[in-house]
Amino acid sequence: MNASANFVALGTIVRREIVRIMRIWTQTLIPPAITMTLYFVIFGKLVGSRIGQMHGFTYMQYIVPGLVMMSIITNCYGNISSSFFGAKFSRAVEEMLVSPMSNWVILLGYVTGAVTRGLIVGALVLLIALFFTDLHVTHIFVTFFAVLLGATVFSLAGFVNAVFAKKFDDIALVPTFVLTPLTYLGGVFYSIDLLGEPWHTMSLVNPILYMVNAFRFGVLGVSDVNIVTAFAVMLVFVIGLSAVALYLLKRGVGMRS
Repeated sequence: MNASANFVALGTIVRREIVRIMRIWTQTLIPPAITMTLYFVIFGKLVGSRIGQMHGFTYMQYIVPGLVMMSIITNCYGNISSSFFGAKFSRAVEEMLVSPMSNWVILLGYVTGAVTRGLIVGALVLLIALFFTDLHVTHIFVTFFAVLLGATVFSLAGFVNAVFAKKFDDIALVPTFVLTPLTYLGGVFYSIDLLGEPWHTMSLVNPILYMVNAFRFGVLGVSDVNIVTAFAVMLVFVIGLSAVALYLLKRGVGMRS
């Protein structure tokens, strides 16, 4: 399949994903915005007023980057896992696999759609946060690439989950038992400098910690981890998960009857 045909196929998948997101916007965009608003009110205002400053910022300012990143990665993951599994369920994936389009086109199309939803939700959450506190982005490029890489990592992870899922309940297992605990233990609500051993060292194996802190460094200029290390971790996950996803598509794992 030539490059122009692949480009048309990619545009078709991306357009379909974005139309799907916007068609059911009351399910894809509004709920996470409401959830994050509650986090701002409960943790930022009520709890934060009793905690005081953290790394020279108010508690509300400190948790905003973490909450924005949390909303991005959970929505990226949820979007692609439900969308691709739906395509499997309706047998639309089989038609794509037998078509001339390349496997990377299928993967990139779904990932782009998921990242788009994550960025829209992240922008909404950030906009809501401005009603509660003042924020000034310190490093614009660090902020952008941290969001892009973090969203891509969990879009790819959601894709792999959808490939192996055999029923709709399967796509909820990983978010419930893996993603949610890692998110809450990933430095969203606290600095890991407050943790004693062995919890501090154990936190360093949590990939979400690096994504949250990379984004927090871009916005506030503070981080619990080395920024170069944070971006290296995200790049390793992007490359590794991309390779796994493409291999699964090539073998047709969980997709061919």
